[in-house]
Amino acid sequence: MSNIYLYAHGGSGNHGCEAIVRSTLDLLKDTPFEKKILISSRPNEDIKYGINELCEIEKDIMPYSKNSIEFVRAYLQLKLKNNYIPLDKLDYKKTFDHIQSGDIALSIGGDNYCYADIEKYIMLHEMLLERGAKTILWGCSVEPEVIKRKKVAEDLSKYSYIFARESISYEALKKVNENTFLIPDPAFTLECKVPVLPQNFQVENMVGINISPMIIENESIPGITMESYRELIDYVINETNMGIALIPHVVWSDSDDRKPLMQLYKEYEKTGRVVFFEDHNCMELKGIISKCRFFVGARTHSTIAAYSMGIPTLVVGYSVKARGIARDLFGSEEGYVLPVQKLTRDKLISAFKNIMIKEKEIQKKLKKDNYKQQIYTELKRGMI
Repeated sequence: MSNIYLYAHGGSGNHGCEAIVRSTLDLLKDTPFEKKILISSRPNEDIKYGINELCEIEKDIMPYSKNSIEFVRAYLQLKLKNNYIPLDKLDYKKTFDHIQSGDIALSIGGDNYCYADIEKYIMLHEMLLERGAKTILWGCSVEPEVIKRKKVAEDLSKYSYIFARESISYEALKKVNENTFLIPDPAFTLECKVPVLPQNFQVENMVGINISPMIIENESIPGITMESYRELIDYVINETNMGIALIPHVVWSDSDDRKPLMQLYKEYEKTGRVVFFEDHNCMELKGIISKCRFFVGARTHSTIAAYSMGIPTLVVGYSVKARGIARDLFGSEEGYVLPVQKLTRDKLISAFKNIMIKEKEIQKKLKKDNYKQQIYTELKRGMI
């Protein structure tokens, strides 16, 4: 009997990654695989958040002997041709050697093909194909411009199936792989668990806020992101009776949402209207967001948590995934996604006011879909 491997996972300290793993494993729970195995860059994080209770976990990179012909050949490739790929393959060899013909390898990195280390993911895909695995690119977003690169297009064409999570990526991917299908992000189906909420949390009368260091890095005007969020908080506190919930969704040391959120909390703590949440697993974060009235988020999976619970949401985004998901939900991203690159004074408040005006209309649109059945049907298609 075959195994299924979930790979290209960066660790559950990014709770979007955790959400993809949890929701995908839930969709797989009635499938007849002998083993379900997560290949992870940070197994300790996955264990911290309880993923080891759902599947086996293997470290992606393992030590190898430098006293081998393979190492010598790889080292010579680096020195003579400046080709680092053979050495990188040795990092993954011990883990990937467990994978056999007939196994399924599910690439769950979401938007891994959007970033600078695409070469690594092409390499991993080649290693899996060499071992006879059936490969699936799962719940992905890919910038259409990236797909125009010959090497990327050739790699994408070799997947048995691609499941794009929004239509912008789908339309571009379909051109290079005819077995491309459109499904919602699997995290739309994530279980929701509401933790104990603080006393000053006004249930269903809070504006949930998520900021990421990544959007700050992508701003065109230095300092405009934090300035805009301050303007928004001032507006909510001075012009409405709602409170503010500051909700992190990634807690990696090099990209920790808690840092900009804590900065805001310290500035507004004395108002008594602002709540700061420490780290929680993805299900509890979804639970917190579900008890908000509105949500303004930067991390894609924080906004997916809000969308899937029917919460009117404004995305402060920077990439294809934010635009594509909003377009599929509402027919257009206009008014629902505010690109951080175009952020200027008063734009965030203006966009938020429009979301408030359309509150009931948005709620109605978000509560119409049976995401789980749709995604499960497509996942089964890829495993046949």
